[in-house]
Amino acid sequence: MAIAIRKPQDIEKLKISNKMVAETLQLLRDEARPGMTLLELNAMGEEFIQANGGRPAFKGLYGFPSGVCTSVNEVIIHGIPDSYALKDGDIVGFDIGVEKNGWFGDAAITMGIGDISKQNQKIIDCSYDTLLYAIENIKTGMRFKELSLLIEEFIHAKGYVPLKSFCGHGIGRKPHEEPEIPNYLEGTNPKQGPKIKNGMVFCLEPMICQKSGVSKILEDKWSVVSEDGLFTSHYEHTVAIINNKAEILSVV
Repeated sequence: MAIAIRKPQDIEKLKISNKMVAETLQLLRDEARPGMTLLELNAMGEEFIQANGGRPAFKGLYGFPSGVCTSVNEVIIHGIPDSYALKDGDIVGFDIGVEKNGWFGDAAITMGIGDISKQNQKIIDCSYDTLLYAIENIKTGMRFKELSLLIEEFIHAKGYVPLKSFCGHGIGRKPHEEPEIPNYLEGTNPKQGPKIKNGMVFCLEPMICQKSGVSKILEDKWSVVSEDGLFTSHYEHTVAIINNKAEILSVV
């Protein structure tokens, strides 16, 4: 399947969905504190999206039961909200999708609850810094495989490893479109595969593990962890290629 090239008016519509994602994430960042349950935070996110005319895009997607992925501590992505109450020292990831008027937005953050260890702050910083570094270095004409290699090398330079078997992706009329964008080079040649072009819109989402990037899915059939069982971190933005550079759409 070809990678979609979006018209400027389509990108404007994508900005609306992604702005709502960013506003919802900001709400959860402001409200998450010790004692709050994951179910409470999920309800808060879903209600905010619906009150602003959007639809929580993850609810029911592939059978996922909730509108907000809530991933605590060793869970890196796809955590299901439950009655767990956040504690001081936890780290939690929120991953949100929104559909409005047939266009999708997607972004994620990881944050600390109360006072967290320096080690956990470092791994959060790694996912955030990797994401911004990747976005800043995108150029039209570079291949997606080159971008994946750039992400992988940055993560390794920070002393961490990328999660395997999960990736960033295109987005538009569907929440997941072509291309798939791993956080590591698949194969040996980064000079292969499709090139980044003006009008493309996609999500980058560095997923950071401490020792092993081998993924493991827990018994709930959704929550993804590293086989090392250590704390992890995940950040995501939707970006559009406009005038030969990447513009972040998932911002307030």
